[in-house]
Amino acid sequence: MSALRQVYSLADLRSWTPATAPMQLAVLGSPVAHSASPPMHLAALRACGLPHAYGRLHVLPEELPEALNLLQHTGFLGVNLTLPHKTAVLPLLSQIEPKAKTLGAVNTVAFSAGASAGFNTDGAGLERSVAESFGVQLSNLRVLILGSGGGAGRAISLYCGLAGCPEITLVNRTLSKAEALATQLRALHSPPQVHVAAPGADALRPLVKEAQLILQCSSLGMQPDDPSPLDASLLHRSHLVYDTIYSMPTRLLRDATAAGARTANGLSMLLHQGALAFEIWFQRPAPLELMREALLSAVSHAKP
Repeated sequence: MSALRQVYSLADLRSWTPATAPMQLAVLGSPVAHSASPPMHLAALRACGLPHAYGRLHVLPEELPEALNLLQHTGFLGVNLTLPHKTAVLPLLSQIEPKAKTLGAVNTVAFSAGASAGFNTDGAGLERSVAESFGVQLSNLRVLILGSGGGAGRAISLYCGLAGCPEITLVNRTLSKAEALATQLRALHSPPQVHVAAPGADALRPLVKEAQLILQCSSLGMQPDDPSPLDASLLHRSHLVYDTIYSMPTRLLRDATAAGARTANGLSMLLHQGALAFEIWFQRPAPLELMREALLSAVSHAKP
């Protein structure tokens, strides 16, 4: 098989057939060139002797319905979804696992016999990552979530509720979004105690003090000069601080390290959600450590 290009487009997909498609698995997003998923999945495919390839597809929001339809008829086994498609894909799928329905987001799709099934492995990936990074179970922690109003933050907040976190604080610039999410959390079978606050508000100080795990789920930190979403004076050495951004050390993580807190980024979440997706597609254990090696190598070589 010839080497994969960095990124393919919908125009490429339109010209493929099952015999000519350069890959059978992909990550769909806009943008998607930065994704570290392909090296990780290619390493897993090679290790398991599977004759497939995994690439990147740049698909705009308005192109998603056509792209999904074409994928089902081009020999694809499945795809991962990243921004901005995780919520928009829901009405386009044949079936959705119950947990993904509750979370309102799908990041993994499996194709079979003309049907498409949606799953969410992000939440479980985060849970495994927290356990690996900090040696504690997510379900035991009082959690404060920064950027809870966005798609990723909303899904992670709901997952924390489903996982059994006893207390969840939702921090979001648009309070109405956080309040709506709080209503959903309070309606769960075993609801957590829920608080809502705006960034920078005086009311946030005691809530941060009580939190054990701080989860950063917004896009703030993707650019080198982005500020932190949390005032550095609120951070303490007892905090566990997790930023879902993995492309660079964010201001939040630098401030947390300076305060003596334990920190982690979203790289291991990407690893574990990818391993779970692999297991959905192939119904076999993923070669986790080989995937980890490939992911770390890819991210290391991507740094300037």
